[in-house]
Amino acid sequence: MTISNSDELEGILRVGKVVKSALDTMKQAVKPGMTTQDIDDLCAAVFDRNGARSGPQLIYGFPGVACISINEEAVHGIPQQTKTIRDGDLVKLDVVAELNGYFADAAITVDVGRVSSRKRRLARCARSALLNALRPARANRPINGIGRSIQTAVERQGFNVMPELGGHGVGRTVHEEPFVPNYYDPWDNRQLHSGLVIAIEPVISGGAGESVTEDDGWTIKTVDGAPSAHFEHTVVITQHDPIIVTA
Repeated sequence: MTISNSDELEGILRVGKVVKSALDTMKQAVKPGMTTQDIDDLCAAVFDRNGARSGPQLIYGFPGVACISINEEAVHGIPQQTKTIRDGDLVKLDVVAELNGYFADAAITVDVGRVSSRKRRLARCARSALLNALRPARANRPINGIGRSIQTAVERQGFNVMPELGGHGVGRTVHEEPFVPNYYDPWDNRQLHSGLVIAIEPVISGGAGESVTEDDGWTIKTVDGAPSAHFEHTVVITQHDPIIVTA
């Protein structure tokens, strides 16, 4: 969506705060022995307290409140009582909330306990790639500047983006136009404009970057079993630095 007045901006900021609160609550609880369903239940409780709903459930019928993915699972992992978090895991928490007709989307990667140095570097790389991508995210600049920033930051550290996965418009539903690639496409001449609401989300792999969907029809993982990391913010584009809705 494109923000056109102060009421719409306030609506986006309000749902962004709910997403941030849910992620903070979930992150604090991630530890060995917890199941992904336990963590999802905490997200549901935050939503209930704030009168919010799960975007993936509402729009797509996703079998969980949040997407919780571990290690080689890149995105859209289904919360399960049988899936236990273990020492050394990389856990991706991806939350989309709906509140009063507005949607916001954010994700973090949590390293659990004694994580390998490579996994830790992977997670830090994804986070830094997101922060770097905020710089070119300004009105009247090309969308492909975001992908260029992400791809450069990721490959410089010896990792790869997962090209099938990327950012997107958001605001009135979970996924809107435009698609925001995590790689540089020199032929993409689309421009960002003031008020545009987008989710910027580097999803990166410690391996080749190729992905496959599991038999459950939801979970996308790396083909080669390499660990992945994911960070995401919903932002509003302005003439200057973007407004980070989910910060």
